[in-house]
Amino acid sequence: MNPSARILAFAGSTRSTSWNQKILNIAAQGAIDAGASVTQIQLQDYPLPIFDQDLEAEQGHNEYSIALKKLFREHDGLLLACPEYNSSITPLLKNTIDWVSRPITDEPRLAAFAGKTAALMSASPGGLGGHRGLVHVRSILASIGVLVLPEQVSIPLIHQEFDADGNMTDTRHRQSLLTLGRSLAETTARIVG
Repeated sequence: MNPSARILAFAGSTRSTSWNQKILNIAAQGAIDAGASVTQIQLQDYPLPIFDQDLEAEQGHNEYSIALKKLFREHDGLLLACPEYNSSITPLLKNTIDWVSRPITDEPRLAAFAGKTAALMSASPGGLGGHRGLVHVRSILASIGVLVLPEQVSIPLIHQEFDADGNMTDTRHRQSLLTLGRSLAETTARIVG
């Protein structure tokens, strides 16, 4: 594995008991096992106002959007766990993408996204596992220059998948998550290598 495969991993949820954070941890381990360098962040550590071009014109980027843009630019791939809100992307994830996509000074257009790879996953207590929201995330990322892996993982009835100690009990779903992380790491390494 090429050591230059650097993956930024986060969930589009700040809920303390987020199912999507739990599955992200497993997929991140798959990427690490494949030799990638993985940086996991929590979006609640980067509070951003709702994106508004008037606000951007008046105040510019704040310290959190600047820090996030730096992280995105320093990494080659994105590992994203995407909760579904009303059949779509969460406001938190969309707002993060919107702020990070905005240029700072003489930065090239979409510098934080163009040429990156991404792998998507979702989990939900519902029967579709958040699958409908991933359609929107995939469309947004593809339109800003991200190569989104065709494989993705959606896990329905996620509340039945973990034991009291927080371990995933469904070995098939666990393996799918590990494989997704590995696939992102290997694909990213081939592209940046």
